[in-house]
Amino acid sequence: MGPLEDHPPAQLDFLEVAPENWIGVGGRYGKRFRQFTERYPFVTHGLSLSIGSPSPLDFEFLQQVKDFLKQHNVRTYSEHLSYCSDDGHMYDLMPIPFTSEAVTYVADRIRQVQDFLEQRIVMENISYYAAPGQEMAEIDFINAVLDEADCGLLLDVNNIYVNSVNHKYDAVEFLNKLPADRISYIHIAGHYNEADDLIVDTHGADIIDPVWDLLEKTYAQFGVIPTLLERDFNIPPLAELLTEVNRINALQQKWTALTDEKQVARSS
Repeated sequence: MGPLEDHPPAQLDFLEVAPENWIGVGGRYGKRFRQFTERYPFVTHGLSLSIGSPSPLDFEFLQQVKDFLKQHNVRTYSEHLSYCSDDGHMYDLMPIPFTSEAVTYVADRIRQVQDFLEQRIVMENISYYAAPGQEMAEIDFINAVLDEADCGLLLDVNNIYVNSVNHKYDAVEFLNKLPADRISYIHIAGHYNEADDLIVDTHGADIIDPVWDLLEKTYAQFGVIPTLLERDFNIPPLAELLTEVNRINALQQKWTALTDEKQVARSS
């Protein structure tokens, strides 16, 4: 927290945390975290909801999440459209089979979570490396879940790029089929190229030009949407991280201006 505390960057509009890392944290660290949630708008990105798990939902955990969201005035609770547990938790996000049966199952669980938390939640399109039991396209699966569950979408631009390489589909075509009215906010991150046809989603590197290009196409398609830079390890000094934040801000300013120009042209 040090650099962010000592020199709060003016270009940060909001921050994101995993609630699991902060639920129940008190003392000095709890007070320092509270100072951040009072200074910045926060969203949360969960790690252990395991919405596609065969095991029952953990309502004891969800009560902790609900209390945490209220305590820190958190605006959005997002999670992964995946699963990570059955009898125990794994440290990975496993793909849910792209089937109509899974759509019904997952959408029902999302609705249960939303009813319990008394707010709409936001599900992220994940990166994945295998598609066991696939009966429908990934884009059709995502859209069906969003529609049936009536939940929001956390649009991860890097995950679309990663999956487009690993599973050989057109990233822009996939992007354009997503529902604009479901998008809550955006993730952008770096990754690792294991081979020419295999990318590993790591959040541990700088963002590459094709992903920046896809973010710009996202703004062109959907307008400017709040966008979060993810970096989980190999974290450089704050000044270096802010160069990527500044690039996001510059793209947003560009597409805001272009949108304004189009609106003026229509009205004249």
